[in-house]
Amino acid sequence: MSEKSLKTSSPPDLEAVNTHTTTTSSRFASIFGGKDVVVGPRIAPLPDYLKNDDADHLETASEILDRQLAAEDGAAIQYRTCSWQKTAALLFSEYICLAIMSFPWSYRYLGLVPGLILTVVVAALVLYTSLVLWKFCLRHPEIRDVCDLGQTLFWGKKWAWWGTAIMFTLNNTFIQALHVLVGAKYLNTMTESDSIGGCRTVEFSILVTFICWIGSLPRTFEMMSKLGTASAGFTFISVLLAAIFAGIQSHPPATAAAKGSSGDIVYDLFPNASTSFVQGMAAFLNISYTFIGQITLPSFIAEMRDPREFPKSLWACTIAEIIVFCVVGAVMYVFVGNDYMTAPAFGSLEDKYKKISFSFMIPTLIFLGCLYASVTGRFIFFRLFRNSRHLSDHTFVGWGSWAAILLVTWIAAFLISQVIPFFSSLLSVMSSLFDSWFGFIFWGVAYFRMRKADQEQGKKENKVVDLLSNALNVLIILTGIMFLTVGTYASVQGIIDSFEAHEVPGVFSCASNGA
Repeated sequence: MSEKSLKTSSPPDLEAVNTHTTTTSSRFASIFGGKDVVVGPRIAPLPDYLKNDDADHLETASEILDRQLAAEDGAAIQYRTCSWQKTAALLFSEYICLAIMSFPWSYRYLGLVPGLILTVVVAALVLYTSLVLWKFCLRHPEIRDVCDLGQTLFWGKKWAWWGTAIMFTLNNTFIQALHVLVGAKYLNTMTESDSIGGCRTVEFSILVTFICWIGSLPRTFEMMSKLGTASAGFTFISVLLAAIFAGIQSHPPATAAAKGSSGDIVYDLFPNASTSFVQGMAAFLNISYTFIGQITLPSFIAEMRDPREFPKSLWACTIAEIIVFCVVGAVMYVFVGNDYMTAPAFGSLEDKYKKISFSFMIPTLIFLGCLYASVTGRFIFFRLFRNSRHLSDHTFVGWGSWAAILLVTWIAAFLISQVIPFFSSLLSVMSSLFDSWFGFIFWGVAYFRMRKADQEQGKKENKVVDLLSNALNVLIILTGIMFLTVGTYASVQGIIDSFEAHEVPGVFSCASNGA
């Protein structure tokens, strides 16, 4: 590759000259991205496998990125190809998803006003921590996923990599399981009146698992972003129709909770006195789960041609999230009420409306699980074939290994979907076990590690800003600890209560789980 092409292959001046002062343009860029971003110092030395023996100096982040792009030049499969618009499409497809339909259920226990406030607060926290994550990745462009990040963050310890890898893989597999579960729920909903031979729910789950495995096979995020754009569009239509149908239907269908009620639609602006701690915590965790997706962001940033542009994707997605989640959640809750609310909220619609709106969710039911499977597959695949031609060329070994890795993750997802066969509890378990780390604790620690590195380089921050930032990040870490402890207790207790009350089918149940 020529020197000229190397210089134009990646964004120039990725790493600005380190100064003791922060300009207005660089401060703006630190929030919204752009060419004026100032990349701070590394918190850890460059890994041995990335060191360039030909270089006569310590390579900057910009030079490492140039080298990564040069290594892909001419390859059949290229990874650093995403613009900020394509990355935004990936984010939309990740966040504008089925979990939106848990918001009306959450507002039913939290009350409308606290529910809306929590929605905005959680969105703001996730936006802030995602910006911290992005700055960390800019300082360490060799990071390909959250496992690399975890090891770098916790002083390069091998246990940190293994611990992060286990949680990372389990989190993604649980999300795949959620989509197997809801895919079977959709098929049961559409065929409720039909006679299906054999064990219908297990059979439907196997079918969804196979379809999702096939959908996971594309190997680059550039291809996945095209599918993600369509997925997010269909999801938006689905939830918009659900909100409209909730307003125009004559009356929500009867539920077990509605027995003995007057039949009136009743909603609460503030928590009802009958709401238990377990129910309230589960509702909060459901809201948090829908927003917290930082676990995939390092993988997305690693495939951007210009990582400085990532905040543009992030802001576009966050604004859309707040509007869609609040409007859909509030409208459906107000028109359905406490006694007729289900999770997901499609079950609170009359049969014809339920089937119409739920059907537009099909692309998301398939795609989003595929996206998380692809992220997990990359994590394993890149380590098996690092610096190998199987990584960037079309080889039998490469494609065979890729397909086999994905198949194993989908089989595991199928098993989880049969062991925890109910929507809201599965969301709560995932949120408490994994979002505690990947949504909060990691990024509070990352802030303090970067702050220390900046201070060692002589960078000074305004004392008031520094104090408030310290307090905020301590609060973020404590929030993560609360998720992990109190949240896990509430989630597990909620599952136990559901089984004891016979509100859900047993494991590997043949009974229909239709909405």
